[in-house]
Amino acid sequence: MKFLAITVTIGGLLAGYAAHAETISLDDRAAIIDTITDIAAGADRQQWDRVRGAFANSVTLDYTSLWGGEPTVRRADEIVAQWSGFLPGFDETLHLVTNHAIVGSTGSTAVAEADFQAVHRIDKNMWVLMGHYRYDLTKVEGVWKVSRMVMTYTHETGDRSLVEQAAARAAQPN
Repeated sequence: MKFLAITVTIGGLLAGYAAHAETISLDDRAAIIDTITDIAAGADRQQWDRVRGAFANSVTLDYTSLWGGEPTVRRADEIVAQWSGFLPGFDETLHLVTNHAIVGSTGSTAVAEADFQAVHRIDKNMWVLMGHYRYDLTKVEGVWKVSRMVMTYTHETGDRSLVEQAAARAAQPN
C-alpha cells in the first residue's frame, strides 16, 4: 500500500511538472547554438556584423568571475566596438564553445549553458581561459538573440596581461 501511495504521489508530481515544462523544437535548439557560435566564431574571424547579429539590442554581460566588479548592461553596438578595439591586437584567438544545453525555455525566451576554452596568442605568448557560459536568449522577430551572458571561468594558463598588450597593439595605426 505504501508503494502504491508513493507511486501515485510521484506520478502526480511528474504530471504537474510536465504540464509546466516546455520542450524546445530541434530548429530552435539549432538556432540557439548557431547564435552562441556566431558570438565566438565571429569574434575570432573579426566578423563584427555576425557578432552584432547574435546580440539583442541591450545585453547584460557578467565577467565578474574573471575581472571582479559588477555585471554591466550595454548596447550591443558598444560591445562590438569594445571587442573590435582589442581582439584584433592578438595574433590569433580561438574561442571554442561546446557541450551546449538548453536548460529552460518558455515561448520566446530560453536559457542555454555551454563550456568554453578561449585561446589568445601574441607571438609565442598565450593566455588560455576555460570555463562555462550561461546565456539568456530572446526570440526577436523569429531570430534568437543573446540578452544576457554570464561567464564563469574555472581555469586559466598563461599571461592574462596579453589583453592589455592586445588593446595597445590594436590602437596603433596600421
